[in-house]
Amino acid sequence: MLRPSFYDELDRRLASADAELAVRYPGERPGRQPVHTVYVPADRLSQDLPARWGAEALAALDAHGAPYAPELDARVRAKLRDEPIEDLRIDFEDGYGRRDDATEDAHARAAAKLIAAGSTPFTGVRIKCMERDARRRGVRTLDVLLDELGYVPENFVVTLPKVTAVAQVEAMVALCEALEPSGRALRFEIQIETPQSVLGPDGTALVARMIHASDGRCAGLHYGTYDYSASCGIAAAHQAMDHPVADHAKAVMQVAAAGTGVRLSDGSTNVLPVGDHVHEAWALHLRLVRRSLERGFYQGWDLHPAQLPTRFAATYAFYREGASLAATRLRAYLDRTDSGFLDEPATARALAGFLRRGLECGALEESSLGLDVSRLEGL
Repeated sequence: MLRPSFYDELDRRLASADAELAVRYPGERPGRQPVHTVYVPADRLSQDLPARWGAEALAALDAHGAPYAPELDARVRAKLRDEPIEDLRIDFEDGYGRRDDATEDAHARAAAKLIAAGSTPFTGVRIKCMERDARRRGVRTLDVLLDELGYVPENFVVTLPKVTAVAQVEAMVALCEALEPSGRALRFEIQIETPQSVLGPDGTALVARMIHASDGRCAGLHYGTYDYSASCGIAAAHQAMDHPVADHAKAVMQVAAAGTGVRLSDGSTNVLPVGDHVHEAWALHLRLVRRSLERGFYQGWDLHPAQLPTRFAATYAFYREGASLAATRLRAYLDRTDSGFLDEPATARALAGFLRRGLECGALEESSLGLDVSRLEGL
C-alpha cells in the first residue's frame, strides 16, 4: 500500500498544473448566447433599425411564402415582431470602408447613441484591424465611441478582424485596459479570417495561443467565410461556409476554444434571398444554419433582413426536433432509469446544454420538458 505522504506529494507535484487548468479552462460561460449576429455598416444605421429589419423580414414572408414547416410560422413571426435582431454588430471595417476622420468620428458617435438605446439584447462594433495601415483609425473609432457612451454596456463586445499574430491580441488587451471606464470589463471577439490565425509559421495553432493571450477578455471566435476562403486561394464561386477549408478552420477553432468559455460563431452566406432566387437562397440558408448547429456552432452571421426567417426557423426546428429525446435521456440519467442509452456525465452535460440553449432562444418551453430548469443549470 502507498504511504499516506505519497498522496500529499502528488498534490504538491500537481498543484501548479491544477491551478493553471482552472484558469485556462474554466468551462462553459453561463448566460444566453445569441443565435446570430447581424452585420450592418456604420453608415447605414438608424434608430429604428431592428424594427425595420423585422418588418422587412415579415414582408419577405408575406411576398414569397414561408420556406419552413407551417407549425413554425407563428413562432418565427412573433420573433420577427418582438426581437428580430439578437446581436447587432456595427461595422467600421470592410463593409464600411475608409472615410475621412471627421466622417468616421461622426458615425462612431451615432453608433454609440444606437447602442445606448438598448434596442437589441447584445450589441457591439467591429473596428478596423490591428495591421499597421488601419490600426490608428480602428483604435480612434473605439475611443470616440466609448467616449460618447461613457460606460461599457452590458453584453457589449468589440470584434477584432483579420488577426494575424498573438501580439495583436496582446495589444487589444492593452487597449481595453486603457479605454474601459470603471465598472465593467471591455471584452472582444477574435475574427478568424486569416490562415495565420489558424496555423502559425512555427506550425502551431495560433488561435489557441490567442485565446490564452487575451487575459480572459476574449468572448468569442467568429469565422470569416470569405476573407479566409480567399486567403486560401479558393475561387469566388466556391467560397462557402461548408467548403473543406472552412470546416478545417472551424475544427481548429472548436478544439482551441473547448473548455475555455470562449464561444463560437460560424460565418455568413452572401447568397441573399432577393430578386428571382428567394426560395433557392432560403433553402441554402436553412441547410447551412442547420449544418452549423449540428456541428456545435450555435451562432452565425446574417447580412440581410430576409435571412432572419430562415435563421430562426432552422434554429427552432433543430431544438424542437431533438428536445423530446434529449429530455427523455436526461430524465433517465437523473432518475437512474433505463432510456436505452448508456449516458455518462459528459453526455448528460451536453444534453442539459442542448435543452438550455433551446429554452434561451425561444424554441422550447420549460413545461414541455418535464424537467426543472434548475437541474439543467446544475449539470
